Amino acid sequence: MIDIAPWLSQLRKGAAELVVLSVVARGECYGLQILTEANRQGDIVADGALYPLLNRLEKDGKLMARWVTDDAAHPRKYYSLTAEGEKTIAAMKEAWIAFRTAMTGVVENTP
Repeated sequence: MIDIAPWLSQLRKGAAELVVLSVVARGECYGLQILTEANRQGDIVADGALYPLLNRLEKDGKLMARWVTDDAAHPRKYYSLTAEGEKTIAAMKEAWIAFRTAMTGVVENTP
């Protein structure tokens, strides 16, 4: 059997930022909510990769975060898109659609 696990890992890593930004674009949410929604259709974002990615996106100015301490057993950090994040996801979606279209044409189009 052919081992494509390394290829799948790289594919997921490449898609993780778009997936996380897409989930947060739907509304403010905290880490576990993001992970659950991101993986609803399959394993896209690895547990161990989420928080470093969220920290990087926040540092890069694409996400803003706020801590909420009420109504929870422990504080939760909620994330939302910044104006830069909104611009980024718009550009990424456009690029994703073009990439997906090209890949579909190459991979699925048989002679």
